[in-house]
Amino acid sequence: MLSRVRVWLNRTYAENVFFMDQLRRNPSDRAVEIHATHGDPDSPVLAAADTADLEPEGLSPAAYVEYALDQCARRGIDVFVPRLHQAAIVRHRAEFAAVGTALLAPTPEAVAVFEDKATAYEAVGSVGVPVPPWWRVRTADELLGAVEELEAAGHKACFKPAAGAGGVGFRVITRTPFSLAGLEGFPSPYVQLDLVVEALRRSGQPVDWLVMPRLEQPEVSVDCLTGTDNRLRLAVGRTKNGRRRGFTLDDRWLEPARLIAEGFGLHHLSNIQFRMFDDRPVLLDVNTRPAGGLHQLSLCGVNAPWAAVQLALGEDPGVVEPPFLGQDYTVVAGPRSLLPAALPRQREAEIVLPLPAQVPSAVEALPL
Repeated sequence: MLSRVRVWLNRTYAENVFFMDQLRRNPSDRAVEIHATHGDPDSPVLAAADTADLEPEGLSPAAYVEYALDQCARRGIDVFVPRLHQAAIVRHRAEFAAVGTALLAPTPEAVAVFEDKATAYEAVGSVGVPVPPWWRVRTADELLGAVEELEAAGHKACFKPAAGAGGVGFRVITRTPFSLAGLEGFPSPYVQLDLVVEALRRSGQPVDWLVMPRLEQPEVSVDCLTGTDNRLRLAVGRTKNGRRRGFTLDDRWLEPARLIAEGFGLHHLSNIQFRMFDDRPVLLDVNTRPAGGLHQLSLCGVNAPWAAVQLALGEDPGVVEPPFLGQDYTVVAGPRSLLPAALPRQREAEIVLPLPAQVPSAVEALPL
């Protein structure tokens, strides 16, 4: 009889409750126990886990590595899926292996390349992956120069932090003066150029932004599973065009994703995003972690989280081919259980939690 597998997800996205569900419903019928930690006591991943802890706040990356090693040793973690402080953690892979824990994460070199978007664009451009025009700006004058050059070529300019995730800090530049119309409806990503320039000059502090043309839809996020031998095991594109979502195996998207995943040591799970520029796909971003929407591949008959855990354990699943491509869909919110509100924000004792009642949704429909 195969032993249970103990998996830890640290400070992960709320949407990864579905990642956890898929691990438990794995096609190998293997017992899986999940440990989750978070800084937010109301994160649904804490309630969805078998055991849960609140993480201490304010730890340096080095101190967090010590905390993580202790968690793995005390709780018998077989596979650790790090999100917070991933860069520091992967540099200590051998120490985690010494306590019996495999890291489901890329190489330190890959994490370093893709932590910084400018470094990433330079690197992937060198292997032939198309990237959009971009400028790294730190001052108001540099911002103005980049915007003017883009506008002269007929493009709409946008900017985002050179480091970051989840679209945080993304803004689209407009020269339309601010008016009451800007206060109607929902908040917009558009920001007036004169207000940004004024704020930059008033602050006296440099920024670290990438300025580029606003890219067009569709957006295609290619979920990749790559072995430590640098061979791709799985690549499926998830398309986004407004509310409509779908899937693709078109080489226009998959081939550049393969070049990146295999060429830069993006071992285990990664997510490589593309958009359109001048009628061709260009790289948007590279995530060196599982995407929050990875579970949506269940609509194609694929359990990617379990295949990744198998690979981390040295049980190579081989090439994972989706048996079919699911029909187009959309994403809607649904309720999930939380832990009781009376729990203290910091605790040392282990909390053993029952599995929550499952709330069905379109994305969870397939029992993989």
